[in-house]
Amino acid sequence: MAVSHSSLRIKLSTLLESIYPEVSASDLTGQVIEAFWPEDRKPRARARQPGSALWSEKDALVITYGNSIVDGAHKPLDLLRHFLETRLKGAVNAVHILPFFPYTSDDGFAVTDYRAVNGVLGSWADVSRIASEFKLMSDLVLNHVSSQSTWFNEYRQGHEPYDRFFFEADPSDDLSSVVRPRTSPLLREVETAQGTRHVWCTFSHDQVDLDFRNPEVLLEFLRVMRLHIDQGVRIIRLDAVAFIWKELGTPCIHLPQTHAIVRLMRVLFDYSIEPVVLLTETNVPNAENLSYFGNRNEAHAIYNFSLPPLILHALLSGSARYLNQWQMAMPPAQLGCAYLNFSASHDGIGMRPAEGLLDEDEIAAVIDAVRSFGGRVSMRAMPDGGQKPYEINVTFFDAMKGTLEGEDEYQIERFLCSQTIVMALEGLPAFYIHSFLATPNDQEGVEKTGANRAINRHHWEYPELQALLADPETPQARVLAAMKARLAVRRRQKAFHPNATQFTMHLGDSIFGFWRQSHERDQSIFALHNVTREEVEIPVMAINLISGEDWVDLLSGERFTPARDVMRFAPYQCRWISNRR
Repeated sequence: MAVSHSSLRIKLSTLLESIYPEVSASDLTGQVIEAFWPEDRKPRARARQPGSALWSEKDALVITYGNSIVDGAHKPLDLLRHFLETRLKGAVNAVHILPFFPYTSDDGFAVTDYRAVNGVLGSWADVSRIASEFKLMSDLVLNHVSSQSTWFNEYRQGHEPYDRFFFEADPSDDLSSVVRPRTSPLLREVETAQGTRHVWCTFSHDQVDLDFRNPEVLLEFLRVMRLHIDQGVRIIRLDAVAFIWKELGTPCIHLPQTHAIVRLMRVLFDYSIEPVVLLTETNVPNAENLSYFGNRNEAHAIYNFSLPPLILHALLSGSARYLNQWQMAMPPAQLGCAYLNFSASHDGIGMRPAEGLLDEDEIAAVIDAVRSFGGRVSMRAMPDGGQKPYEINVTFFDAMKGTLEGEDEYQIERFLCSQTIVMALEGLPAFYIHSFLATPNDQEGVEKTGANRAINRHHWEYPELQALLADPETPQARVLAAMKARLAVRRRQKAFHPNATQFTMHLGDSIFGFWRQSHERDQSIFALHNVTREEVEIPVMAINLISGEDWVDLLSGERFTPARDVMRFAPYQCRWISNRR
């Protein structure tokens, strides 16, 4: 493919030279362009400049498996589309369908074929139909593949180019500094045509790590990305991207080549005709996570991984102290970048992102409380041979059963407070389907699979779910109705643009509050959230309402004036005080 875009070639060549110094940067640049723009496809004449046009206050995502809803008769992707259209349209406009490819384990994250849709779920036509009505996010599981994939089978037989697709090490190598998210042995012994080899397995022995030192691995994933974009995908999630580059003697996480590969993908997206958002998934401490914004030249968006454990702590302890401290220190996303805010996902509530933000006693108290609500804890291996909590496994709805003092009657109110915080913060809000549905812990799933994460991966029988949603008194109906109503309010507020101004307010430990202002400065919203089960009062003067404006709580319709003495909050009540409806 002949391309005259000199600036594109220069940017790609510079990055490729830093990643693969022993390979001809010029030749590899041509291969990268051919992989991402094959046949008759062409890049933009000029790179898309960083800005806030890729998202707006109307954007909200739902995270779901392709088979979170089943009935035994219809294709799960058809049922998902029906649910999205009949229950969530107008509340969300984007959907993250978790890995919908053929797989062998980890509920889709041990992929056997990146170019196919799991036939149990449906087909590419079903995926594309959803993509025609909702912004679609897909997973690029680029750190590892299934041990039963074609790629790994070809590797074991010594066939090119797959004979150099997987990262090998020796059991005698010093691997003590490698950062681990799991407790399983890092290396797996396998027999190949070249003899016994030990392959690297960051997550499990069924998930074998690829070797990005081989540029053919990168090129193959660029071709996969192009296929997904052609099928309508507009957000690509880089799963476990922090681990993709390994060097013995290092922690094998966040290495410079990893960041350079993310920057290279960003360049391709900047020149893509299609407006595609690049999202990195890095479940790590806060400062490390923020590094994936780069200098406005890496991810468009990053998961706000510290938010879930801090929201959990605030609502269980009845104190927003740590949440306030963290939020005050968080930088606004740079131009062209955004946070992806969430409380729950298909994984557990990661505890690594709470490191340095919550002390050990606070973390232990939260873990003890969630365990009393039926939750589980997954561990990770430490360099000294010990173990440390990696994530809490629980549905976020059941995590809200009570406080550190035990269960109480405020589960729904507490849960809705947690989700309302996610809606109001700077960034793009995302909600796990089981948060919309007030799904309880799936203990049967844990017992059946032996996997802690199954507790939060329930498969709803659609007729049963429909019956529950038809009864307005069920938790499922109450939570779904309340979340839809609040999201409908949110999407009408310019001050909730993902990049609108935000300042944290100092209102004591009982209220988590912050001020949002629209880009045009014509709308202000004071987002105030009572994180306690007590009634709370604050002086209206404390939030500095401008006199002469008509201030109203967008959630309750209650009006306020600066001269009014106090503002009252019921347990876990949230208020969005705005000068515009």
